[in-house]
Amino acid sequence: MIHVKEVTQHYGVRPVLRRLTLTIERGELMAVVGPNGMGKSTLLKVVAGVLWPQSGSVEIGGLRRRASAGDELAIRQQVVYLPDQPWLPRDSTGREFLLAVGRIYGIDGARLMDHIDRLLELFDLGEHGDSPLRTYSHGQQKKAAICAALVTEAPVMVLDEPFTGGLDSSAILALTRVMQLLSQRKDVTVLLATQLPEVVEKVAHRVAVIRDGELLACATPVELRRSAGNSDTLAEALESLVHPETTRNIERYLLER
Repeated sequence: MIHVKEVTQHYGVRPVLRRLTLTIERGELMAVVGPNGMGKSTLLKVVAGVLWPQSGSVEIGGLRRRASAGDELAIRQQVVYLPDQPWLPRDSTGREFLLAVGRIYGIDGARLMDHIDRLLELFDLGEHGDSPLRTYSHGQQKKAAICAALVTEAPVMVLDEPFTGGLDSSAILALTRVMQLLSQRKDVTVLLATQLPEVVEKVAHRVAVIRDGELLACATPVELRRSAGNSDTLAEALESLVHPETTRNIERYLLER
């Protein structure tokens, strides 16, 4: 469903992605993990069409991004992108915002209204749905942005750090359950970046590990644990892959105390 082919992206003279190739199958939920500043958000922005790579290409549903105005419009109609720091119309109410987003994606009116009510209830925003977004707390604004992504019912979802940004434990649980449900559907493809291995292990079919702008590994959580010496958890496996020096540094620090 999504094919990233030899994408290179620079900020100034510093390469952030280096000839990265990645394929996400239709109906797959792929999680992107890796250290901070190593290219995860940049990759998602390229897939979402926010950034145009210096070289390489992105195809979604067999259409190449920016190949033509018609192809680009067709891609945008089936893709929703949630950035890690989403913009919200502060003077709109939460309900007004979700209505506007749903209408952009052509969701039927009665279906849209019902979905909005269920989303507001799910993320504990029912009492705030008719209040301006500027009155929402930081965590509530993140919830509203997540609701906006979900209300589109888009077949391709690109989600950058949806589990962070001040979400409370209830919202993390709710979003995890929603991602588990979406991962079981064959008509929805999800690419998400997160720093929470415990969530990845619950929802992802495969995990793409990025370090220094390159694809270090791409495998199922079970395969990653096996490659790291049958680690007990995915978190341990990822640490051994991405930060092999961390364990040594911890042991050195503890021994010197």
